Amino acid sequence: MRRRRATILLAAVLLVLFSAPGRAEPVLARRHMVAAAHPLAAEAGRAVLREGGNAIDAAVAVQMVLTLVEPQSSGIGGGALLLFWDGAARALHAWDGRETAPAAVTPALFLRPDGTPMGFHEAAVGGRAVGVPGTVAMLAAAHRAHGRLPWARLVAPAAALAERGFPVSRRLAAAIAAEAERLAGDPEARALFLLPDGRPLPEGHVLRNPALAATLRAIAEHGAAALQEGPLAQAIVAAVRGHPSNPGAMTEADLAAYQPRRRAPVCAPYRRYRVCGFPPPSSGGVAVGQILGLLAHFDLAALDPRGAEAAHLLVEAGRLAFADRALYLADADFVRVPVRGLLAAA
Repeated sequence: MRRRRATILLAAVLLVLFSAPGRAEPVLARRHMVAAAHPLAAEAGRAVLREGGNAIDAAVAVQMVLTLVEPQSSGIGGGALLLFWDGAARALHAWDGRETAPAAVTPALFLRPDGTPMGFHEAAVGGRAVGVPGTVAMLAAAHRAHGRLPWARLVAPAAALAERGFPVSRRLAAAIAAEAERLAGDPEARALFLLPDGRPLPEGHVLRNPALAATLRAIAEHGAAALQEGPLAQAIVAAVRGHPSNPGAMTEADLAAYQPRRRAPVCAPYRRYRVCGFPPPSSGGVAVGQILGLLAHFDLAALDPRGAEAAHLLVEAGRLAFADRALYLADADFVRVPVRGLLAAA
C-alpha cells in the first residue's frame, strides 16, 4: 500500500509539473465537477451539486458510495483526510479523520513473542491492525460546519445502491480474485465476495450488500453515533476482538471517544503558485512540497515530459523526499515533526 501511495503521489506531481496548454485535451465544466475513483461515486456527487449542495455535501455522497463499490480501497470502516477550500471565506480547512490506534495498543503490537517483527499479512489480516474508524465522524463534523443539504439526503443514494446492487468493476474483480483465499477464510466475506462454488465474483456480477444498506440507513438517521455507540459499535468490537487467530484490542470506549481534528494545512511555494496539502499525520503535503521545492531549481518546461532527463529529475526528487518521509514524518500528536525545516528553501 505504501508503494502504491508513493506512485500516486509522484503521478500527481508529474501532472502539476508538466501540465501546459496544448499538451492534453482539457475537461471543462461550466458550474461544477466531481472526480472520483468510480463513476457511480462521481455521479452521486454530481447529483448533490445539481441539487444545490456544495463540495462538502458532494464529498459525503461520494465517500458513502465508494464504501460500497470500492471496499478494498475506501470505506466508512477506516479513516479519511479532507482539504476544503471555502471560497466565500477565502480559507483552506484541513479535517483529520484518520483512524487511530486503540488505547490499549503498545509498541509491541506487530512483534512476535520472540521480539521479531511480523510479516505484513501476519500482522494485517484479522483484528490486530484494525484502527478506530474516523471517516464518518470527520465527514459529519465537516458537514455540520460547512454543509448545505441535509445529512440523510447525502447518505441515501449509497444505501439505495447497496440494496439494489451494482456491477462489479474490473478493478474490484481483480482485487477479489487476488485475495480469494483469504476471503474464503471469513464466512461473511466469503458470502459477499465469492460465488457459492468458491470462485471470486467476476466483472459485471451484480453485487448486493443489504447489511451495508442497513448500516448506511442507520448512519443517515443517527450520524457518526451509529458507528460509535449502540449495536453497530458492539458488532465492530466483537468482530475485532473475536477474530479466531489474530484478535485486536479495540473497545467500545475507543469508538465512543473518537474525535476528528482540524489541522493547519501545509503550504509551500512553487514558482508562481502556493501549493497546499494535508499536514501530518499525512505525509502528502510535506512530500509534495519537498519534491516541488527541489524541482523548482530546474527549467522543467523546456524538457520533454516523457524524456529521460525529466524522469531522472522527478525520480531523484521523489527519492530524497521519501527518504525524509521515512525518517521524520509521523503523527505530530505523538512525535515532533520538523515540518518547517523540511520545507525550508535552504
